[in-house]
Formats: sequence, structure tokens, C-alpha cells
Amino acid sequence: MTSVTDLQYVALAVPDLAAEREFFGKTWGLLEVAEEDGKVYFAAEGRPHPYVIRLRQDAERKTDLVGFSAASREDVDALFAQVTAAGAKIISEPGEMQGIGGDYGFRFFDPDGRAMEVLTGGTLREARVLEKGEAIPVGISHVVFHSPNHAALVDFYEKALGFRLSDWIGDFMAFLRCNSAHHRVAILPGPPALNHIAFDVSSVDELMRGLARMHESGVKLSWGPGRHTAGDNTFCYFVSPNENVVEFTSDLEEVDEASWVPTTYVPGPKTIDQWGTGRIITGNVPHAEMSPDKGLWQVPA
Repeated sequence: MTSVTDLQYVALAVPDLAAEREFFGKTWGLLEVAEEDGKVYFAAEGRPHPYVIRLRQDAERKTDLVGFSAASREDVDALFAQVTAAGAKIISEPGEMQGIGGDYGFRFFDPDGRAMEVLTGGTLREARVLEKGEAIPVGISHVVFHSPNHAALVDFYEKALGFRLSDWIGDFMAFLRCNSAHHRVAILPGPPALNHIAFDVSSVDELMRGLARMHESGVKLSWGPGRHTAGDNTFCYFVSPNENVVEFTSDLEEVDEASWVPTTYVPGPKTIDQWGTGRIITGNVPHAEMSPDKGLWQVPA
């Protein structure tokens, strides 16, 4: 089976583009790399993806597109065959693409109606080693989705895109990988929606420095700091001006494919946050109630 190689980007539509643009650039710490046809692109300084966030203006907040990398054109074609065999609704077949993300790829809807893109051949950026104290994202880490049929969605991502199961929490949260990182996608029950986008920082020290910077910038901490059990990663969650949930995370577990055996963790407060520190802040809700994404079953702009 052919697998995608990485999560590459998330494209968002927002009512207040100026505020979201300032947040992801000046506050969150991404690098604005392009603006074309009303879309603004941001890269993370520590990894070579052409971009990790794309923004555009819209009357409603919605998820436009989620992009995954493939190793080659041959892999794109193989992944298209897997996606088709899994029953996905195709938006566009493999072909030449315009834009900075890649020059060959295809698009489809997952079973919940999220628009997805698999692409290869983009011009990679020259990543740099972040200096101590910068406390900005090294790269995009993972996305978490809600699904009304989460077990079926897990099965789809395994069969269509070659994801492998890393762990479960009970029977309600699955963690899926496409490379050595413990998860690039996680899936929860609920209305079809994007729960959050996570970004790796260099260490737990950088996570805490990032938390301080958010506080100094007037961005309220939503949940954290803490450390998850599945993936063993640290976390701090925040909400952008357009109510997109974003996470700083560090120390995400690396998987040895030859020896890894998935674990099913018993649900509970110490599984969600093994330190217990994330519960100190009054009113913290790890995963708020969600509404269906406004971008479902829409051909992305």
C-alpha cells in the first residue's frame, strides 16, 4: 500500500482576514511567503514545506482544504487509485497543478465532505535550525477531526491514504501516522469539523516561552500547559481571532515501524493530561462542542 508522506498544509477561510493574517504571522510566528489571488500563504521556518497555512477572506469561517505530501508522481497516481477504490468523491484527477504547493496532484472529498489534496513536486524551502528562545513553530504537526462515524473515517484514512494506527483512547479517539511521527491525524466523534491544528515547537521550554509570548500578546490560553499520554506530547491550546483552535506541542513520540504495537489507553483525566496541570485553569474544556464545518462538500476556492 502507498502512503502519503506528511501533512503539508491546512487552508482556511475567515471573515476577518486582516486579523487572522496578523495572528499567524506576527503573533503565532509563521513566515508569510506569498499572496496570490486573495490567498495568503504562511510557512514554518524549521521545515521545508512550501507553506503550512493558507488564508482567504469569506463571509463564514470554514476549512477549505487539507493537503498531504506524496513522494513522487507515481505515488500520487497510486494514492489516487486507493482513494477511488475506497469510494471517495473525486474533485479532480491527477494532473498538473498551479501554485506554490506542488506541480502534480489531485483532490477529493473524504467521507465527511472535507476537501483533501494530495500533491508532490513543490519547491521546497530552505529550512533553518531555530535558535533557543525563538519559541515559534518548527513546522505543522497534526490535525484533529471530528466525525459522526469516526471508526469508518479511521478505516478510510488507512485504506485510502495509507495511514497506520498508532494508538486509541478507549474507542473514541484514534491516532494515525503516515511517517515516524506518532500522529499527523487524530479522529474524534462529533459533527464533521476541524477540532484544531497543532504546530511543533523545539522543546517544552520553547512551548512555555510561546505560552508567555501569547499571554504578552493578549491571546488567552484555552487549555494547558500539559502532556498527553498517547503520543507523549506537551500541549498548549489557543484560539485565533477567527476562532480557529491552534496548539503548540513538543516532544511528539517517534514510532519505530518495525516494533510499534498500538495501545488502547483507558479514558480519563490522566490519559488526556498526564501532568494534571491543564486542569488548573478554571473553565478549561479540552474539546468544546462543535458544529459542522461550513466548508463541507464545497469545491475549494
